[in-house]
Amino acid sequence: MELECFRMQDPAPEIVPGRPDRAWMDAFQSRFPYRCLPLTMANTTGWEILCPVDFMAEWNGGPRNEDLKLTPLDPTDSLGHFVQSHFTHGILTMHTGYLFRTPPGWAVWCSGAPNHVKDGVQALEGLIETDWLPFPFTMNWIMTRPGRVYFNKGEPFCFINLVEHQKMDTVQPVLKYLDADPELLKQYQVWTEKRTEFNAKLEERDPETMKQAWQRFYFKGEIPVEDADAPAEHMVRRRLKSAIEAPRPNLGKKR
Repeated sequence: MELECFRMQDPAPEIVPGRPDRAWMDAFQSRFPYRCLPLTMANTTGWEILCPVDFMAEWNGGPRNEDLKLTPLDPTDSLGHFVQSHFTHGILTMHTGYLFRTPPGWAVWCSGAPNHVKDGVQALEGLIETDWLPFPFTMNWIMTRPGRVYFNKGEPFCFINLVEHQKMDTVQPVLKYLDADPELLKQYQVWTEKRTEFNAKLEERDPETMKQAWQRFYFKGEIPVEDADAPAEHMVRRRLKSAIEAPRPNLGKKR
């Protein structure tokens, strides 16, 4: 399966597999948030498109295009077609530089990088039917209040993921009571008991429990019931492929 990324400009912004690190996660003692596997997996489940220049966006709160001012931080840089005030009302429109093509039934989910927090501005998300669309889409951010925000060169301004979206309409949510699945209920009850016991020992500063720091059932893919089979496809690290260069076609000369 291929995600085809057709350049609409040269050079186009760099595309890289999602990176796990976040500045706010690094700031915690012992980098505690990285123990949350769902966070790090979300951070890396998709590809980042990186900002090619450092720039500032300043919004005065007004509804007009000219109320949002965009300025490169290096006066030798040009923002050109990359970022514009197009939709008014403090919305930044950023061009990915690519036309994406996916296999039939698959779409691109376009968003900000997961758990990448920016004060004063919010990424707007979109689902794009890239299995047929013959033109590119843009990445948009909305200022949440008047003021200034900064985008740095090499920072992800867009995050793309793939969704087999046509199957979503076939999914039927079903509300059930937990005791309808006795085995699942048993596993939950055992986990609850072990969790309560572990937290109590943490409060008592039990040396062995303090050494463990946190329970790793989810991280290890373990079900806390004796003789229960561990999930066969549990993942603790995403290994997405980097973009590769396809040969440019030699169209030759028409005679």
